Amino acid sequence: MLRVGVRELQARASEIVRALRERRISYIITYRGRPVGMLTPLVEPAQGVGDVGEGRDIDAWGELTRLGEEIGREWQSPLTGSELLSQMRR
Repeated sequence: MLRVGVRELQARASEIVRALRERRISYIITYRGRPVGMLTPLVEPAQGVGDVGEGRDIDAWGELTRLGEEIGREWQSPLTGSELLSQMRR
């Protein structure tokens, strides 16, 4: 795994992303010589990630709604989720 400093990453971003995409090279990003992050290729690039209008965003909201309803059916506290969070923050 190669190391690249923040300034070098900024100067060579296109080249580094190309190497990541085409040659599947991973990079450790450093700041003042210390590792702070990592750039690594996806195992299989997800198609349509972030695409708008493909129905994926609607599917995600549908799944969240379904999960909320499932949680609601099993909810046993007299308080709502918002009320519980409010109490936890005090």
